[in-house]
Amino acid sequence: MKIAVVLGTRPEIIKLSPVIRELEKRNADYFIIHTGQHYSYNMDRVFFDQLTIPAARYNLEVGSASHAEQTAKILIRIEKILVSEKPDVILVQGDTNTVMAGALAAAKLNIKIGHIEAGLRSFDRTMPEEINRILTDHCSDYLFVPTNKSKALLLSEGIPLAKIFVTGNTIVDAVYQNLDIAKNHGNILNKFNLKPREYFLVTVHRQENVDVFSRFTRILEGLQTLTTKYQLPIIYPIHPRSRKMMAEFKLKYDNLTLVDPLDYFSFLQLLSNARLILTDSGGVQEESCILGTPCITLRDNTERPETVDVGANMLAGTVPVKILECSETMLAKRNDWKNPFGDGKTGVRIIDIILA
Repeated sequence: MKIAVVLGTRPEIIKLSPVIRELEKRNADYFIIHTGQHYSYNMDRVFFDQLTIPAARYNLEVGSASHAEQTAKILIRIEKILVSEKPDVILVQGDTNTVMAGALAAAKLNIKIGHIEAGLRSFDRTMPEEINRILTDHCSDYLFVPTNKSKALLLSEGIPLAKIFVTGNTIVDAVYQNLDIAKNHGNILNKFNLKPREYFLVTVHRQENVDVFSRFTRILEGLQTLTTKYQLPIIYPIHPRSRKMMAEFKLKYDNLTLVDPLDYFSFLQLLSNARLILTDSGGVQEESCILGTPCITLRDNTERPETVDVGANMLAGTVPVKILECSETMLAKRNDWKNPFGDGKTGVRIIDIILA
C-alpha cells in the first residue's frame, strides 16, 4: 500500500508527526506533500527539524491568498502529483484549506481518504474551518475520531458506522513524545525573564477575531484588565496575520509582550508552565487540557467541547468583563481534570487500521 500524507500548516505538522514516525518505524511506502499554506521558517521548516521527521517530497508553495484562490491552487497542484504517484490512500488532518482541497482532489481521482481528527463541529458555518470539516468528513473513507462524542456527531449526519474509528487524538502522542525533549531544549522562560506559573500566555489568530476591529479591540481590552488585576505579564506569540491587522487597526497593546512565532519546543515550554492560556486556537485548547494548564477560549463556540466538559476550558467570547470572569474562575480551580483525548497511541492505531 502506498500512502500520501498531506499537510500544510504548523498544527498539521505537529499532529501528523506521530503518524509519520509510525510509518517510518514500519518502513511503509509513503511520501509527504506540503502545500506551503504556512510558509515562514518559524511556522514551517523548523517543525520538521525539531520533530525529526523527513522533509516533504513535494512542496506546492501556495502561500497566502484568499480562501478560494488558495484552495484552487492546492487542487490544481496536488492533482498532478496524485495522478503521477498513484497512492492508494491519502491522510489529511484537521480543518484547513489544505485538508479540504487534498481530500476533494483525491475523491475526484477515486483515491481513498483518511481524515484524522474527524467529527469535530463548532456548529458555526461562518467559520471557514467548519465548512472544511464537514466537506472532508463526507467525502472520506476512514474517519479517525478523537472521542465517542465525535463519533456520535458523524452518525447523526448519516455517515456509516463502518467508516468511523475512535482512535484518540494524535496531539496527545505529540505532547507525550516531545515534552521531555522540550524541557532540554534551552529555556525560553529565561529568555523572557519569566517564572513558572507567574505569567499568562495568549494566542489569537482566527479570522473572525483579528479581522474584525470590534472583536480584536475587545480582546485586547480584556487582556489589559486581566494583567492589571493580577499584575502578571502576558506573552503573545503573534501570528503574522494578527500583527498585520493590529497595525492596520492601530490597536494599542499596553502591558502585552508581543514575540515572533515560536518553534514547537519553545511554545510547549511556555504552555506547560503558564498560569493560564487565553486562545482562539482549537489545538491549543487540546494541548492545555493535556498539560494541565487552565484555558480560556476567546470564541463564542468550540469544536473541542470535551475540554469544557472535563473542566479544563471555558468559553469567554470577546467581552472584556466575561474574559475576566472566566479567568478568575479558571485560576481558582484545581487542574486535576482527566485528559479526554486518549492514551498517546493514536498514531499506532491509525496505521494499524490503514494497513489492515
